[in-house]
Amino acid sequence: MGLIFLIFGVIDITVGRKYIAGVVKRGDFSEPWISLLPQDPREWIASSEEPAARLLVLSTFEDFSSAARRSRTDRKSLLSDPGIKSLIARLPDWEKEAVVSGHNSPSFAPNILHLLADLGLGPGDDPQVERLLDQMLCHQDSDGRFQSLGRWRNQPEAQWGSLFCDAHAIAEALLRFGRGSDPRAKRGMDRMAADLGPTSQGPGWRCRPDPVTGFRGPGRKDDFCPMVTLEALRALARLPEKERPAGCLDAARTCLRAWRERNAEKPYMFGHGRQFKIVKWPSFWYDAYRVLDTLSRYPGLWMGKTARNEDRKALAELTACLIAYNFDSAGKITPRSCYKGFESFSFGQKKKPSAVTTALLCLPLRRLSELTDEIAAIDILHLKSSKGGTGTALPPKTA
Repeated sequence: MGLIFLIFGVIDITVGRKYIAGVVKRGDFSEPWISLLPQDPREWIASSEEPAARLLVLSTFEDFSSAARRSRTDRKSLLSDPGIKSLIARLPDWEKEAVVSGHNSPSFAPNILHLLADLGLGPGDDPQVERLLDQMLCHQDSDGRFQSLGRWRNQPEAQWGSLFCDAHAIAEALLRFGRGSDPRAKRGMDRMAADLGPTSQGPGWRCRPDPVTGFRGPGRKDDFCPMVTLEALRALARLPEKERPAGCLDAARTCLRAWRERNAEKPYMFGHGRQFKIVKWPSFWYDAYRVLDTLSRYPGLWMGKTARNEDRKALAELTACLIAYNFDSAGKITPRSCYKGFESFSFGQKKKPSAVTTALLCLPLRRLSELTDEIAAIDILHLKSSKGGTGTALPPKTA
């Protein structure tokens, strides 16, 4: 098998696609989670014209080496892809352009960086990305939180401020693009860990007022913020397990509690209805995919001595909703909601299936493969707050 990996790195794209498709068709990498979908989409993804999709599908093959996951041919295609180049061209000058439209905006630089990383761009791939990362590293508050330049209420001039929405997203981007060993990045991650604390709902991260601008995010001051908590957990999950703060698993449980208590305790601006379940592409904000993509990186929630039945059930319910509200009868995803400005991408249109979005949603399903039977047993039509969507209940599992 090792010889195959070496050969695959240098063969042309067409042969590579045929090889991946053949592996899937033969069932060499059959996994339980595939049974949750009406059809196995991996062969279709592997035949996509999108290099990002072809790279992503390799992540669903458990036995592929890291070298094969980033095959030389598909990597070369990715770096020359016009779509990737157009996204890089959107990156701002961090020293001059202020954040004016919110942290969920497609123009927010960390969001663009994370999208590029999701599509396969990595450390050292592009000088414009590296320049932006250098700029981000130069702006931290006195405690180590990363800052962004913004225009705030009643303040005519743009100022550097540090909300958790900034600090967490920037810190994770630095890790994803290979800057984790920089002392400034380490300081930012240490500060993130130190900011984990008690909230009204359990351990997590609250919206902290910026000391310069006085601005604070939505919700009650003692409540946990679902978004900044997910951002922190996803960033911390990129560290070796021994370097993560001890409270990470408990903070992840607080996120699952928000789902369980969604009828009685709706977090301000963060509901769990139809818009939460149907992913808006690209996924920049709080939704079922973001929750599962983050929490599926913490197997202690459902495996081993730390697992709890209520957490397993919540993960199963969330996954069943993600599948039912997003996948079609062919096991593919045609985006139902999209941000404007991405119409030239498969994830930015609503007319035909997108290999990229399908591959992205397959990743948390694969991580949660041990819960396959529990996920298949969920009837989403009988879940509280499940009405109003276009999801269809999963068929009952047969012996």
